[in-house]
Amino acid sequence: MTSAKLESATQALIEAALRAGADSADSIAMRGASTSVDVRAQTLEHAERAEQLDIGLRVLVGQRQAVVASSHVSGAATAEMAERAVAMAREAPEDPHAGLADPKDLAKEWDAEALAMADPALEPAPDYLQDVATRAEAAALDQSGISQVQQSTSGHSAYDIHLAASNGFSGGYQRTENWISCSAITGTGTAMERDASSDARIYASDLRSPEDIGTEAATRALARSGSKKPPTGAFPVLFDERIASSLIGHLLTAINGSSVARGASWLRDAMGQQVLPAGLDVIEDPLRPRVGGSRPFDGEGLPTTRRALVQNGKLQSWTLDLSTARQLDLAPTGNAARGTSGPPSPRNWNISLTQGNTSKDDLIRDMGAGLIVTSMIGSTINPNTGDYSRGVSGHWVENGEVTYPVNECTIAGNLRDMLLSITPANDARAYLSRVVPSLLVSGMTLAGN
Repeated sequence: MTSAKLESATQALIEAALRAGADSADSIAMRGASTSVDVRAQTLEHAERAEQLDIGLRVLVGQRQAVVASSHVSGAATAEMAERAVAMAREAPEDPHAGLADPKDLAKEWDAEALAMADPALEPAPDYLQDVATRAEAAALDQSGISQVQQSTSGHSAYDIHLAASNGFSGGYQRTENWISCSAITGTGTAMERDASSDARIYASDLRSPEDIGTEAATRALARSGSKKPPTGAFPVLFDERIASSLIGHLLTAINGSSVARGASWLRDAMGQQVLPAGLDVIEDPLRPRVGGSRPFDGEGLPTTRRALVQNGKLQSWTLDLSTARQLDLAPTGNAARGTSGPPSPRNWNISLTQGNTSKDDLIRDMGAGLIVTSMIGSTINPNTGDYSRGVSGHWVENGEVTYPVNECTIAGNLRDMLLSITPANDARAYLSRVVPSLLVSGMTLAGN
């Protein structure tokens, strides 16, 4: 189905809903395909091809709404979906905050091509993807001390998306993703350690080489050989760049309109207050070209814009769709995300945190004794208080130098206190959707030996 046919299908579904008795409606259609290839021991282990066509309809009857989804877009299926959705809406409880955007607020002009969200190159053949995965695995196995590669994967996906609504909005865009990943293992039995490397880009030509991915996976795994528990106590903790964005992710969850409207956020009363050290900003920019989180409009047809979530350390804005904005008596921020099977909900797009002027190595040198966290498992986070506890692994630092790898350790603290004490390094990768450098937290509780 072409992009034009997706547009036609969404419009037909809306018209059918209005004929069936809906007061208003919106529809989203997604058509796409993805291919992934897994290699193990230099032979093909698994290949998967998935193609999908999904269309979703949301109808409103007064202040009652319902959502239905289907993979069929024939005339008979369209009428049946619309009638079913309207019947469901009439039985649904009233939601005083449900409704479409005012036509005057809709995105009017955009340039999806300028955002470069889709690679114009031909879809890679499965044989090519297998070769890429094989090369990544071979590079990992070439490193002395690697006992096996758990998995090496390469893949590609491409999607067309179209959104339309009875308020007059209609728009669509294409999106692609290409990826390589490799997971290497060193040691055997109880001494076995594993680590990985990966890369995912819109344009295949931007991907790091499979040799680089495999070598880095092996290097990371070898660095974990001989891991042991660190001492128990209060120490500084450095969150490595590859997982540091999770800390900012907790802040984003706390300022999400859904959390704030429910009162289930440890930042619910923090608007205008200091939540990060002075001098640090958190910027959302959904209009960055060639970046995975970019989009010209949100899931309700509102324009997306660059905005400051945190400025000079102070909280400036919640992340809102129409419903949560109405609940909080605020203007929406163009952050509605939408699938085919549910109503919109708030979500952040591309995020960047101000980088520091200090290298990661300098932070390690200055931290004295402490922990570098490179991976995390499990979590216990209280959304109301911000109390934080996670299982981690990484490397122990003594006298400003990395001394041995660490596993079976738990770190704990309070997110409000942790974020107020962060010191950023200058090692963020600018091409990621979340551009966050390594972050040093001045003091956390470690449970080890």
